[in-house]
Amino acid sequence: MKEIKNKKFDEERSLYNIQNAVVLNCEFAGEKDGESVLKETRNIVVDNCKFSLRYPIWHAQKYELKNSSMDEKTRAPIWYSNDGQIKECKIDGVKALRECQNTTIENSTINSTEFGWKTNNTRVVNSEITAEYVFLDSKNIKMDNVNFTGKYSFQYVENLEIKNSVLDTKDAFWHSKNVVVKDSVIKGAYLAWFSDGLTLINCKISGTQPLCYCKNLKLINCEMTDCDLAFEYSEVNAEVNGFVKSIKNPKSGIIKVGSVGEVVLEESIMESKAQIIVTKK
Repeated sequence: MKEIKNKKFDEERSLYNIQNAVVLNCEFAGEKDGESVLKETRNIVVDNCKFSLRYPIWHAQKYELKNSSMDEKTRAPIWYSNDGQIKECKIDGVKALRECQNTTIENSTINSTEFGWKTNNTRVVNSEITAEYVFLDSKNIKMDNVNFTGKYSFQYVENLEIKNSVLDTKDAFWHSKNVVVKDSVIKGAYLAWFSDGLTLINCKISGTQPLCYCKNLKLINCEMTDCDLAFEYSEVNAEVNGFVKSIKNPKSGIIKVGSVGEVVLEESIMESKAQIIVTKK
């Protein structure tokens, strides 16, 4: 493979359409403030590089980005790019990773307001993500050992699996379909409203008014802390250990709970006939 090493680039499309190349120890920054420095590349490895220009990796096919950084000036840093490996990187550009397919992210730190929108087949392992909106309208995502901080997360996603992670968020999983979360901590208000096919296994959940208007909702061996007015108008089968502050008008199913502060069955706009079983009296 061709090697491009120890250089600085700041012009528009500096390395446009390079193919079968290694870009090593390079910096993309400077007065000319050129955009799209690695646009339309094919089969490249980018190692130990620094990016400080807009739209650096667009329409790339089969790329590896490792040991590199993209600062806050790299607006929309990775778009329309497929078959990517991102390892040991720090990405701070807003609107990172949009409409990309087949992306693996490992051991990386990401701070991007709108991250991962409209992506397909994304895998994130051993990483930290901070994003106000993450993975909006995306499909086929797998996350393992991820610390996530943000708001309005995983809305309109389909086919998502999360394991061994901590999610500090709100309004997570709204309108999502086919989501499984295992062995994780989920903090935040208004969890998973209007979701369909959400399964939570061995999870610790906290926050007000969780899991309302859900279809095909399952909780297996979970805990709910500071959760009030839970399960309103939801079709639910749940096994909850310990205490729940309050449950309100669950639509159908069975809820097994260690103890509950209050069951509110009033002012329902639909028939609410779920069975609530208190296992510790």
